[in-house]
Amino acid sequence: MENLLEIDSVQLKFSERVILNNIYIQSKTGRITGILGRNGCGKSCLLKLIFGEIPTYDKSVRINGKVLLEDFRNPDDIRMLPQFNFLPKYLKISQAFKYFNVDYIEFCDLFNEFKEWSHLRVRQLSGGNIRVLETFLILKSNTKFCLLDEPFSHLSPKNVEIFIEILKQEKEKKGIILTDHMYHYITKESDDLYLIKDCVSYKIGNICELNEYGYLG
Repeated sequence: MENLLEIDSVQLKFSERVILNNIYIQSKTGRITGILGRNGCGKSCLLKLIFGEIPTYDKSVRINGKVLLEDFRNPDDIRMLPQFNFLPKYLKISQAFKYFNVDYIEFCDLFNEFKEWSHLRVRQLSGGNIRVLETFLILKSNTKFCLLDEPFSHLSPKNVEIFIEILKQEKEKKGIILTDHMYHYITKESDDLYLIKDCVSYKIGNICELNEYGYLG
């Protein structure tokens, strides 16, 4: 089944500073949606707003035409990878896979170092390994949409390539929205591309438009 996530009528400001205004983004099953923008433009805020983490009444978030009125998001609908670690430090790796209902053996086949680590707790892992673990759990979860905030920034080049292949596989089952400062990965792997500039979202049809908007210049 194809699912459609739409976000529009977004207006977000902190105190008197406008962060987002006149935003429209959509994501659908089978496509990767990339969001680009300079530091501080509101990319992370937009993902948090979609996920319900930032409250604002000036928005419409819809899945298949149904407005999501509550701030809470059903994990069957949307899961999010934030910029910073979210798994509790005391949690055992094996417990994390049970909680997310994700295959640990498949994970170990891709990341061999974890084969002997199922008994370890999250706090015993390096920051890079925690990022690998969390990114895999979110991407492989049984959900309609994944929101990924900076998924590549703390990964080795080898692991980035592994996750790009996972993205290509998982987009056949779900819609994926991602943003990252490593923009060349975003522009290369995204089926749909948006730029946030001066609080507004622009649909990018050609990479040359990023130069025209001053993003790459």
